[in-house]
Amino acid sequence: MRRKTHSRTLIVLTMAFALVAAACGDADEQTTETVIVEVEVPGETVVVEVEVPAEGELVTLVARCRAKPPIEDGRCNNLLRGVVEANTTLEADGDLRRVQVEIIQDNPDAGDYVTEFELASSTGDAPDIIVAAAINIGTWAASGIIADLTDLLGDYPEFDDITPSLWAAMELNGRRYGVLQDAEARPLYFRKDLLAELGWAQDEIDSLPARLASGEYTWEDMFDTAEEAVAAGVVDPGFGWWPRPKQGPMFLAWYYGAGGSILDDSGALVYDKAAAQIVYELVDDAADRGIILETRLDGDWDSWHNGVAYGNVLFWFGGSWQWAEWAELFLQDLGGEEYLFENVGFGPFPAIAAGANVPTTLTNPFAYMVSSDTEHLDLALLVISKATTKELNTEHAVTSGHLGILTSQADYEPYTNAVFLSEVAPILEFTTFQPNSPFFSAWTEAYYLGIAGVLSGDLTPEEAVDVVVDQLGNELGDNAIIVG
Repeated sequence: MRRKTHSRTLIVLTMAFALVAAACGDADEQTTETVIVEVEVPGETVVVEVEVPAEGELVTLVARCRAKPPIEDGRCNNLLRGVVEANTTLEADGDLRRVQVEIIQDNPDAGDYVTEFELASSTGDAPDIIVAAAINIGTWAASGIIADLTDLLGDYPEFDDITPSLWAAMELNGRRYGVLQDAEARPLYFRKDLLAELGWAQDEIDSLPARLASGEYTWEDMFDTAEEAVAAGVVDPGFGWWPRPKQGPMFLAWYYGAGGSILDDSGALVYDKAAAQIVYELVDDAADRGIILETRLDGDWDSWHNGVAYGNVLFWFGGSWQWAEWAELFLQDLGGEEYLFENVGFGPFPAIAAGANVPTTLTNPFAYMVSSDTEHLDLALLVISKATTKELNTEHAVTSGHLGILTSQADYEPYTNAVFLSEVAPILEFTTFQPNSPFFSAWTEAYYLGIAGVLSGDLTPEEAVDVVVDQLGNELGDNAIIVG
């Protein structure tokens, strides 16, 4: 990792010089080294002077962050900003070490990013800190390439502020392998203006989020509305309802909504055929009704974002962070967030009446994890702790459309004043998580294969279930339990 060249959204420049102090002609001299760390952030420059005792050590930590620029740059920026307080703490504790952070921050494909870290770990070149989706804990902890943090977390009081329920996403077999960096929700978004064009009264539009949350307005109702919109010419065929355009965490929420469970007490993954078939039948129904394009899972994010941001799609499942993307990167000329509030509403995924009949969503938080090869685990956690404050986390959350992870943000005015975050946060009442399991990647790829096969018309729902069962048996054996 350290030998690779990457584009960097932030640059850390280090210059060192010696300051010599003589003690009134005394032969003994005490030398300190002052390291000037100049952090260049868009719109600001932070200069940090780190005074290293002569007998001390300056430790450089490398942090690797996957982030969409500029809205998610806080993932690594906050580590840089945490350096100041980290060194203040070291000095107060009488620790002769001082720390600085070098960051590598860009936005590669998620799969490439995961592979990069795994390959770097195999050659001893992994970064000290990696910021990645919490779902990677299942594989990385089991393979031993990230450190078990459980017994050290209590040494850093900042971590006591993390919302207790969110720690579950950091755990494997009761041990904690990460620290929350941000969280999110995945709402159902809908176009208010298109519903009005379809003939909905204003009170019907305004009450839709509450009706979604109560379970009154179901997935089946959504499909009926989408079909009406296509028939009326309010949207084009195939533009009534869109999921994300490629494999991802969202699809597991459908399985939960259909009544499926995922993890049994032995740690094996469960594939509930009845729940999965409900999901596949819904996808098949959407294709038959002409409310989704059969090619919609083509992986093309550009056409997806343009379709939903500019009002061509009636209903779509997306992420809370994408609200910030649309406002900042697509809709600035139309009014940004003001345009979104005027035209777009949101709520939890609707209940599937044929399944569990309860609304759902899913959160896939990002986490700071530490390489098991780092020589400075305590310093990595110290810097992470200083980045885990209500001030820094709120700045990142508001900018990027993510949800706060700290209990202190509940009444922190800069956070509560962010209207979208305040309105979307209640959706977390319906949240679910992906399981931290080394076998989950194989499970979810097989499950998604059924969705893609049905949408393309290659498989019937019944055939999709059989294909997935065969694949799980071949890849996971006894680590997958088939029920239903």
